[in-house]
Amino acid sequence: MALDNDAVDAIAFDSYGTLVDPGSVTDELADHVDDPERVAERWRSRSLEYAFVGTAIGEYDTFYEMNRHALRYALHSADADVAEDERDEILAAYHDLDVFDDVRPGTERLVDAGHDCYVLSNGNPEMLDSMVETVDIDDLIEGYVSADGIERFKPVPEVYEHAADRIGVPVENVLFVAAGWWDVPGALNAGMQGVWVDRQDTVWGPYEADPDLTVDTFEELADELGA
Repeated sequence: MALDNDAVDAIAFDSYGTLVDPGSVTDELADHVDDPERVAERWRSRSLEYAFVGTAIGEYDTFYEMNRHALRYALHSADADVAEDERDEILAAYHDLDVFDDVRPGTERLVDAGHDCYVLSNGNPEMLDSMVETVDIDDLIEGYVSADGIERFKPVPEVYEHAADRIGVPVENVLFVAAGWWDVPGALNAGMQGVWVDRQDTVWGPYEADPDLTVDTFEELADELGA
């Protein structure tokens, strides 16, 4: 597949893993576990798994609560006995995650070139309010769309369709940009064009459809879009 620049009426970015780094919670974990990097990875993976399963079985809780349950699991798996109030302090790190260095300069170029940019996230509004402030892109994006609006999580097609409806353009005219190995396939399945930001230098999954474009950074995305 190849990116069709002429079909792009809006750009939607994923948030966690794409704009901000969930792995940056290691400082908060370091006081409680011996291997904070591994526990952070386990925490992130389990939160996604809870979201996927919840959607599949028709149960819903906010993504923040999914992260709360996943943190409890990750700490338990590391044999770390952490009191609930301390877990809440660790969880609060999701309101102040590290921002990837390329995000703001790349987004600035896209906006300067005339692109309307949005965020599409599984995060609930409270999470996204703090995320937008942390990333410092409130002046660059037109707004965000949360999966909380339909109480289902990506990568089901309804979330991407909901985003296109909120943005006000046909789904095929939204360019979705994400680092998630599971997220871009969801957007492609819903009819969007998809850009995979390969932040971890990994391999694409066993899917029939390839990304319309694969980049390493937002700066490279801006180059490809002529921004």
